Amino acid sequence: MNDKDGKTVYWDFENNCIMFVEQTLLPADYRLIPCENVERLAKAIKNLEIRGAPALGIAGGFGVALSTYCHDDENMDGYLKLVTDDAYYLMATRPTAVNLSWGIKRVLNAVSDAQTPEEARVKALSEAVGIAEEDEKMCRAIGEFGAKYLPDKCTVLTHCNAGALACYTWGTALGVIRSAVAAGKDISVVSCETRPLFQGSRLTAWELSRDKIPVKTITDSTAAYLMQRGEIDAVIVGADRITHDAVFNKIGTYMHAVCAKYHEIPFYVAAPSSTFDNVHSASDIVIEKRDRDELAFCGKKQLMPDSVDAVNYAFDPTPMSLVTALFTEKGVLTPPFLKGELVP
Repeated sequence: MNDKDGKTVYWDFENNCIMFVEQTLLPADYRLIPCENVERLAKAIKNLEIRGAPALGIAGGFGVALSTYCHDDENMDGYLKLVTDDAYYLMATRPTAVNLSWGIKRVLNAVSDAQTPEEARVKALSEAVGIAEEDEKMCRAIGEFGAKYLPDKCTVLTHCNAGALACYTWGTALGVIRSAVAAGKDISVVSCETRPLFQGSRLTAWELSRDKIPVKTITDSTAAYLMQRGEIDAVIVGADRITHDAVFNKIGTYMHAVCAKYHEIPFYVAAPSSTFDNVHSASDIVIEKRDRDELAFCGKKQLMPDSVDAVNYAFDPTPMSLVTALFTEKGVLTPPFLKGELVP
């Protein structure tokens, strides 16, 4: 789909920097951006130039590797402190998505016993590349497990973007759809636009249309009506964090899950084990609130009076009681979902 065999975010070995697809420019402009310092990476994550839980884990891992190249202190204690400070700076950019901190901590741990900056760079890059390559394998496995649950002919509703752009390649929710199509199933997709930043219409529809998988975009509020009309056979979404009692995904996911339950439509979640949080409960998780201007403006067009405030949550928790099955790279989890029995 894109350069370097379809990778969304990857390491440029010639220039020792991160390359990523700038997703806020899609679908009109496909552009690869070089990222040469941690501050630029933090900006890319905050502004959703890089987004999607698995992609954030990969970016976080590469971010620690990038930090090892940005510092050169002969005192290893001082050097590792600078790298650690950069790591925690990156972790603070998106508090709800667990993959980001998971990827960062994994690479940070890999360099903790390095004796020289050069050794730290080798270890960090090796671990970060490992995270990325593992993600592709996990997404393929998720796709194979999940595809078996889809009828030979069906229409699937999805929300936000859990495709190749949210991962290293292939995707989670869209990976299930891609795997089902590859297995010969007749799958069409209804992509919710996903307000306010339109990841469904800008990214999911773009990906599927490039793959020649039939897709239509709807307003988020149309989903229940299509379910009522019998035009939706299954719902598949990704996840940014999964606790024992809830799935955290793009705001609006909970609404689709409630409607699917009422209409007796299966509601599936596709996510790698790195997205599972076996430590916290839903009530512990900080839900990211984003800027008012994301609602107040569409491009340069003002949509709200200056005097009106906005509530702009990025995610919502969907209770496990609404989830039909969880597709992971290790297999399929079905109810009852018991604390301590979820993967990693």
